[in-house]
Amino acid sequence: MTSTIEDRASRRPTLELIKELEQTLYREVRLLDQERHDEWMEMLAEDLHYHMPGIETRYRRDKTDTLHDLSRMCYYNDDKSTIQLRVDRLKTGTAWSEDPPTRYAHLITNIEVEPTERPEEYTVYSNFYAYRSRNERDEDTLVGSREDLWRREGDRFLLVKRFILPKWSVLLSKNLNVFL
Repeated sequence: MTSTIEDRASRRPTLELIKELEQTLYREVRLLDQERHDEWMEMLAEDLHYHMPGIETRYRRDKTDTLHDLSRMCYYNDDKSTIQLRVDRLKTGTAWSEDPPTRYAHLITNIEVEPTERPEEYTVYSNFYAYRSRNERDEDTLVGSREDLWRREGDRFLLVKRFILPKWSVLLSKNLNVFL
């Protein structure tokens, strides 16, 4: 039992690593808020899976896994090429929901870093609050949790997987043209 505790302690992320991953998350949301999508795309791994399921309200006794079943409704179930299509669409001028542009503010909090079986990859948990304002009266807030997988490649981290768990069961905003 002692070796298990020692092994876990030896793999514990350093404060320096935690700070580096926190700064990566903060940079990511700054790029999104500033609509610097091409730079944001450079933070995504080629083998990216970006997933946000629709949430069904169920009683506790119902153990059906609706969150990880990809055949069920998802707001996002994308790879990097699909995300690139979404970003390219924003550049066309034909995305009516972005003309005039939406103003965003992403807040990331409760960041927790855990090692994985692979020494260059880390699971990063966080909560998000995304505020959107458009035109004079359209305002939305989106709140949820994320479980990410970030991989170190050279001197940077790339997002490999993002599982977004929204805290709403019915999306009340008119669209979902935001990356969380």
